[in-house]
Amino acid sequence: GEIIQLLQMEHPDVYISSVSWIKEGNYLAVGTSSAEVQLWDIQQQKRLRNMTSHCARVGTLSWNSYILSSGARTGHIHHHDVRVAEHHVATLAGHTQEVCGLKWSLDGRYLASGGNDNLVNVWPCTQGGGGDFAPVQTFTQHQGAVKAVAWCPWQMNVLATGGGTSDRHIRIWNVCSGACLSTVDAHSQVCSILWSTNYKEFISGHGFAQNQLVLWKYPTMTKVAELQGHTARILNLTMSPDGTTVASAAADETLRLWRCFEMDPIKKKEKEKANSAKSSIIHQSIR
Repeated sequence: GEIIQLLQMEHPDVYISSVSWIKEGNYLAVGTSSAEVQLWDIQQQKRLRNMTSHCARVGTLSWNSYILSSGARTGHIHHHDVRVAEHHVATLAGHTQEVCGLKWSLDGRYLASGGNDNLVNVWPCTQGGGGDFAPVQTFTQHQGAVKAVAWCPWQMNVLATGGGTSDRHIRIWNVCSGACLSTVDAHSQVCSILWSTNYKEFISGHGFAQNQLVLWKYPTMTKVAELQGHTARILNLTMSPDGTTVASAAADETLRLWRCFEMDPIKKKEKEKANSAKSSIIHQSIR
C-alpha cells in the first residue's frame, strides 16, 4: 500500500500523457504534453535522460528491448535507441492524426499503431537506421479512433484492436495474411484490451455508455463476464506481472484492481517451475 511520488511536472499546464515500463523492470519511460520523452531510474528515483524529438504531446509509448517507441499528436512515431546520445533513430509516418495506441509484439517483430484517424498500422522491426519505413499492413475497417491495440501472447501474429465511440467493435487480425479473423460489437467505446497469459481469454475496458470491463473467451468471442463499478470511461488497463490481476484507471479518478485470471494452484506450481528453469538458464548465460 506504499506510494512513491517519482516526479511532478514543474509547469502547471504541462502534464504526463504516457508511461511505460521497460520489460526488465527498473526503468520507466514518461511522455509529456510538452513533447518530451523522459527516462527514469525507479530505484534511484532520478531522471536519466530527457529525449526531445517530437513537437507535440506524446500520448503513447512502447518498448522493444533498448528501443523505445513514442507516438505523438502529430501522427508521427519515433524510435529512440536509449543506449546512444543521438537517440532518435527512425520516424514512422503512417497516421494523419494523433497516435493513440502503440504496442510492440512480444517477439519484437512488429509494432502495431492505432490512430485518431481510425487506422491501424503494423510496422516491421527495422534494425539499423536509414531508408523509408512503410507499414506491412494497414487496416481501415474501424470507424472510430483506435486506442486499444494488444498482441496475443500465445499466437505471435495475432493482434486485437478496439475502436472508439463511433465504432465500438473489437477486431482480431492475422498480421501476416492481413485477414480479419473475427469481429465483435462491444456496444461501447473500446479504450483498451489485455490478453490473459493464464487463460485463452482477454479483457476489454470501455467508456460510453457502460464504463465497464468485459471478459471474453477466445477464439469464440463469447462474453464471460461484465465488471461494473467505474462511473466514467476507463482510460487504461494494465496487468500484474503474474497475470492474475487487472488494474483499471478511469476518468472517475479512481484506480480499481480486479482479480480476473487467478490460476488454480496446480497450474501455478507448474508455471513457476517452468519459469524458474528458464531464469536459471538465463542467469548461467549472463555469468
